[in-house]
Amino acid sequence: MSKKIVAFGASSSKKSINKQLATYAANQIAGTTATVLDLNDYEMPIYSIDKENESGIPDLAHQFKAQLKAADGIIISFAEHNGAYSAAFKNIFDWISRIDKDTWESKPMLLLATSPGGRGGKTVLDIAVNKFKFMNQSTIASFSLPSFQQNFSAEKGITDTALQAAFKEQLVIFEAAI
Repeated sequence: MSKKIVAFGASSSKKSINKQLATYAANQIAGTTATVLDLNDYEMPIYSIDKENESGIPDLAHQFKAQLKAADGIIISFAEHNGAYSAAFKNIFDWISRIDKDTWESKPMLLLATSPGGRGGKTVLDIAVNKFKFMNQSTIASFSLPSFQQNFSAEKGITDTALQAAFKEQLVIFEAAI
């Protein structure tokens, strides 16, 4: 039976390089079915306890959470906005964390980040890895791709040999866990 992967770029950009990287990663795993989510399809009011008490948790949060629950593994590629999560991701994260305590459904995760710059979203990736390891006891592999335009091609994927090897190493860890 085919394993199911849910992948998404943690950005609301319509041309998200992080969505491209997450999609690429999901498609590298043989014998799986990948569902690539677009955060724009899950736009909700900004989370607050007052909104939750007045209106409950939005259906879109439940739909997003159902995608995670149905998956065998989760791939997220983080956009770095001012050194942290994008507002679009943080809002979805806040809403789904209210549905139940196991936000990530104890699923193996491959956490990625990329950016046009030389650090490749490393700051936000470190935030995510450090936060999620306390929220998810399953395997968490991670990889940062610096200088996206120089090191990634839509046709070839990761073009730098050393970066491709480092990516594959983390992919193998994730693959073994699903």
